[in-house]
Amino acid sequence: MHHAREIVVETRGKGLFEFTRAVVDEVRAAGPEIGLCTVFLRHTSASLTIQENADPSARRDLERWLERLVPENDPDFTHTAEGPDDMPSHIKAALTATSLGIPIIGGRLGLGTWQGIYLWEHRAQPHRRRVLIHVQGQ
Repeated sequence: MHHAREIVVETRGKGLFEFTRAVVDEVRAAGPEIGLCTVFLRHTSASLTIQENADPSARRDLERWLERLVPENDPDFTHTAEGPDDMPSHIKAALTATSLGIPIIGGRLGLGTWQGIYLWEHRAQPHRRRVLIHVQGQ
């Protein structure tokens, strides 16, 4: 059995945006007892991550740490056509992930108690990010 859908995650600029519920809904609609859910981001300046969804300070700390790791306005960057966050956003996406594989067990995503699925927007401006959700199972 296969089930696939594209969803849109609206961002408000840089930061982590949880969309676990949308993935849970797609798994529920597909109905497998066991399988794999693949989540794939169709962009090169944002990324995906599974992260704690209970304490917002964990997300803020991650965001600040990545900003320090790859700062804007690095004089070595030449890919700056879309602004000072252009190349840093691509580097951040390369360092993180653009796809996730999550097991489905007992008809549910195999996430831990405090795990949520996030789109990590690396650009300063709001975006409509396209995410593919593919469910395979039986």
